Amino acid sequence: MIELYYWTTPNGHKITIFLEEVGLPYTIIPVNIGTGEQFQPEFLKISPNNRIPAIVDNEPVTGDEPISVFESGAILLYLAEKTGKLIPQNLRDRVEVLQWLFWQMGGLGPMAGQNHHFSKYAPEKIDYAINRYVNETGRLYAVLDKRLADREFIAGDYSIADIAAYPWIVPHESQSQNLENFPNLKRWFETIKARPATIRAYEKAEAFKNQAIDIEKSRDLLFNQSANTVQT
Repeated sequence: MIELYYWTTPNGHKITIFLEEVGLPYTIIPVNIGTGEQFQPEFLKISPNNRIPAIVDNEPVTGDEPISVFESGAILLYLAEKTGKLIPQNLRDRVEVLQWLFWQMGGLGPMAGQNHHFSKYAPEKIDYAINRYVNETGRLYAVLDKRLADREFIAGDYSIADIAAYPWIVPHESQSQNLENFPNLKRWFETIKARPATIRAYEKAEAFKNQAIDIEKSRDLLFNQSANTVQT
């Protein structure tokens, strides 16, 4: 059984989508990041960066002690290797998947995240920052749109590269992006949105809808951490 430490963020959705796709048994342990549950000592033992998601695999293929994994990209890779699903076995195709997984982790996710922050959450609206991240998000959308011009999915067959990227496209409107400007990306997006596993994954998030984060009350917990947060 996989224990999934989860909240309803794009990175959290990645893992529920994967688990629903492969049918691997799991249980959700909610970590409400708006109330500071990510700083609980028990959670920090498996996620020292105090971020969700994280997992504990109580039945690793090695057959020994449980294995914990933090960082959504690492979790996707771990689970893909554990199940032998949604990642190619041959080297050339595997490299295609991995480079686009890292593209999402190092590019699309962080840039869209900064887009959200300065456009929606920052107490001061700074035009330079908003324009910088809205434009960079649009550039990354265009990169993905071009990639999808001659293929159904990002790296051949449906894979963890698609699962990693999709949840970061879901909030495209709040990122000031219009999918009509990216027709290949839009087609890909609608295809993944309609997959039964994707539908089930987002239905799981509905259970936490009444616990939506109050940004004003949670601002310090979410955005104003420093070295002291870790050292104290």
